[in-house]
Formats: sequence, structure tokens, C-alpha cells
Amino acid sequence: MLKSILMAIDLNVENSGRRRILEFGSNLGKLYGSELHVLTVFPNFGMSIVGSHFDKDFESKALAEIKVRLEDFVSQNTPAECDVKSHVAHGSVYDEIIKAAKTLDCDGIVISAHRPELKDYLLGPNAARVVRHANQSVFVLRD
Repeated sequence: MLKSILMAIDLNVENSGRRRILEFGSNLGKLYGSELHVLTVFPNFGMSIVGSHFDKDFESKALAEIKVRLEDFVSQNTPAECDVKSHVAHGSVYDEIIKAAKTLDCDGIVISAHRPELKDYLLGPNAARVVRHANQSVFVLRD
């Protein structure tokens, strides 16, 4: 049923549910024999004027550091028998999750959402947009 699963995690938020995402996604992967992918997104700076305050090579260094952190986190938090591919994207979180799922030909996405506040209605902004716009099945785990 699920040939490929994308697990989107946030390395910068401690209580982001990222361990639960890996556990849930790995279990789904075992159940269906799915290919597993883990994605984290390095957000863009928004306005170019903001980016001009950083060193020229800041972005490439930051992306390389995040890739190492992601691979370490994945290796420490997934079962040894699971072959999980790590990916780092740069841009808008929900947009990059949707793009990665399409590019990697995933038919399932696992993400987390914080407990809603009134202003969020049901899901956080990124989770809500992924659910609303993704062509794949989306599993939302609550923090």
C-alpha cells in the first residue's frame, strides 16, 4: 500500500515529536516494505536584505551542518534493519515537504503538529498546508 514514506522532522525544535515520527514511519515501512526517507527543512530568510547580514558561505555551511545532524539523529533513532535515506531541503517548510514527496515518489508523508491553539484552528500552519495540498496520504502525529 505504501511503497515510499517521507518523514518530515524539525531538528530545531526539541519537542517536535521527531522520535515518534521516526518510530511511526519505520513501523509503517516494516509493515508495507516501504522505502523510507527523512527530510528536514532549513527555512529561507524571507527577504534578501536579511540574508545580506550573513557571511557569503553561511548557507552552504549551515546546510552541511544540518545534513550531519540529521544523519546522526536518524542513525541513533531508527532500527538497524531500516534503510533510511536522509534529505535536507531549503525553503518554505510546507512547500519543500510537498516537493520532496513528489520528487522522491512517496505515497505517504508522516509529520507532527503541535497541540492546537485557537488561532491554529485544527493544525499548525505547516501541517495544515501539507494536509491540504499534498497528493499523498498524510499521517499527522500530535506532539
